[in-house]
Amino acid sequence: MKHFMIRYEFKHGTTEAWHQEIGRFIKAINDDPELRGRLSYRCLKNRDDGHYFHLASVTDDAVQKTLQSREFFKHYTEMTRKVAAGGEVTVTPIEIIDATA
Repeated sequence: MKHFMIRYEFKHGTTEAWHQEIGRFIKAINDDPELRGRLSYRCLKNRDDGHYFHLASVTDDAVQKTLQSREFFKHYTEMTRKVAAGGEVTVTPIEIIDATA
């Protein structure tokens, strides 16, 4: 498994519209037969401010390439940059050291 964390500060638009966009992206992943079950995606938000954290896990490089080839991914990536309103969107490869069962 490969894991990634995407971080940014929400600066432009409404949170309601952005949360709907996130939901559409996750639904598109779930509806894609080549990605379903091979890609995990979560979105989290700091309760006290506009910082968002997205956690993505893929089973292998092929899944990552398949996701990146999808139009819904390209649209979502563009929208993420827009809500960050010129701010930095950071994608960081991460590794799990240990976890609960």
